[in-house]
Amino acid sequence: MGIFKIPLQEKGLFTRLKPINLKLHIFSDPKNLGQSAGSLASEHIQQAIQSHGQANIILATGTSQFETLNQLIQEKAIDWSKVVLFHLDEYIGLKDTHPASFRKYLKERFIQLVPTLKSAHLINGEEDALAECQRLNEIILQHPIDVALVGIGENGHLAFNDPPANFETKDPYIVVQLDDACRKQQMGEGWFPSLEDVPQQAISMSIQHIMASKKIICSVPDFRKAEAVKNCLENEVSPSFPASILQKHTNCSMYLDQHSAELLSPTFRKQAFNA
Repeated sequence: MGIFKIPLQEKGLFTRLKPINLKLHIFSDPKNLGQSAGSLASEHIQQAIQSHGQANIILATGTSQFETLNQLIQEKAIDWSKVVLFHLDEYIGLKDTHPASFRKYLKERFIQLVPTLKSAHLINGEEDALAECQRLNEIILQHPIDVALVGIGENGHLAFNDPPANFETKDPYIVVQLDDACRKQQMGEGWFPSLEDVPQQAISMSIQHIMASKKIICSVPDFRKAEAVKNCLENEVSPSFPASILQKHTNCSMYLDQHSAELLSPTFRKQAFNA
């Protein structure tokens, strides 16, 4: 297993306060990355069901999650009737019929492809966003998260927490502004025809609530993410690099391919599990 230890350096509010272990995996291509990440997610979900009768999970969306979710839906050992689903984010003002809607994404790429879930709590960004946050907050606070599947954006964001991210709020879901780099990524991936079409706000799970998950699996393929990966792993934990907060989680596995890992220093690469 590719585990690297980051030494203790106590220099500021967001600096690592104790040694941590982050399990870093580097694969030859996105398909192999997704197969391994999806298989690990299945193991964690089954362990949660065995431990306390159900699994509360968070799913991410976007192109980086295609292969991981493809593997997860093929995992036949999961009793999906005991799985409660939440997801990371959704645009404000976007109908669920729009190609970029994350509700549409999850329905078509996951929910409709697995047996009936115990429940699925999808984010509705079409109505009053603050009221929707309150609705979801009341539900998710009753469901401690066992497994969170996340990714990292080109700007280093975690969910839609763009830099500088709010590391302080305890609210599970919050309204956020999307920066230009984030919106350009969404357009560049083909979800929107122009930058003007990309919404400027979204409902996002907060950094604190993602970090409250018992286990985190972070899937990050593609060279487009290489600079963000390097910044988030090799810099001090900082709101300027939102996903750097994952350094502080006690059970986080990060899955990269050769392209997203390309800019990592030799020190990091040689300590990773390479497949």
